[in-house]
Amino acid sequence: MKKSTPRRPLVGLPEIHLESFLPSISQEENGEKDVTFKVLYCGICHSDLHMLKNEWGNSTYPLVPGHEIVGVVTEVGSKVEKYKVGDKVGVGCMVGSCRSCDSCANDLENYCPNMILTYASKYYDGTTTYGGYSNLMVADEHFIVRIPDNLPLDAAAPLLCAGITVYSPLKYFGLDKPGLHVGIVGLGGLGHVAVKFAKALGAKVTVISTSPNKRQEAIERLGADSFLVSRDQEQVQAAIGSMDGIIDTVSAVHPLLPLLGLLKPHGKLIMVGAPEKPLELPVFPLLMGRKIIGGSCIGGMKETQEMIDLAAKHNITAEIEVIPIDYVNTAMERLAKADVRYRFVIDVANTMKPADTSS
Repeated sequence: MKKSTPRRPLVGLPEIHLESFLPSISQEENGEKDVTFKVLYCGICHSDLHMLKNEWGNSTYPLVPGHEIVGVVTEVGSKVEKYKVGDKVGVGCMVGSCRSCDSCANDLENYCPNMILTYASKYYDGTTTYGGYSNLMVADEHFIVRIPDNLPLDAAAPLLCAGITVYSPLKYFGLDKPGLHVGIVGLGGLGHVAVKFAKALGAKVTVISTSPNKRQEAIERLGADSFLVSRDQEQVQAAIGSMDGIIDTVSAVHPLLPLLGLLKPHGKLIMVGAPEKPLELPVFPLLMGRKIIGGSCIGGMKETQEMIDLAAKHNITAEIEVIPIDYVNTAMERLAKADVRYRFVIDVANTMKPADTSS
């Protein structure tokens, strides 16, 4: 498979100039195990902003973001077995792995040392991968997810990143048992989906936030059982030792000590946000309560399909704001200010012009 070929620079730092580049990406040659699909919607993840600005120090340009990609199959390779033209499908954060290591053998391609990210990564043939802010997507069928018919494609797109990011730790760390008390730190793109999945798995859910004005939204719209303002010492003190586990979705630097205090003995604090700077780790409360701090990064393909199927069963979707492609720069500016409730999704099919491949 040949990957898409860039025609003009995408990013001019410090400003982001998406509109001059995206329509000029072209996809070529569907391999025998590849699925090509027309991109209908693509979510905007906060990591897209990090990557565009090279805030993690590993970006290469030109760069086409997007790893919350959904659409309809237009072509399948001769050896594709699971998909056919017309199927509703999606691609999340990865498009390849070695398929031979222990992680891959255990359906944990996301922890393969040779995982290939959906964009800004090197494909098997050495070419650069490009993401879903584009008209078409081509990927090996192993890394394609089937989207159930009852899930709206636009609101399902963010689940391919945000959904699996919170679902996987809930399952792996045993926080999926009915009746457990689970805290969700942060009510943003990840946090609001975490509330929905934790509730679907039977947990009692408390949202932990610095913003008191999110209380009504958390409880009445998203279904949380309670709301804790992390800056209110009385509320924090009243909740000490009450939670079996906490999923921390916050990407800003913040103290961990108060969160550890909310855990019961043997409780688990799981980090899924990605702060740019190191956090201070208080060891004493870990020792005294035999508590655990862990981390989790997306999920394997089998688990991602499981997550999507559960979302369809429980009608779980992301809360979204659908935007045209020419609004992406403004959306990035708003995202940097946390001015979105809760996920931007680009209407690619209706607002992106066909690629110009003549140049």
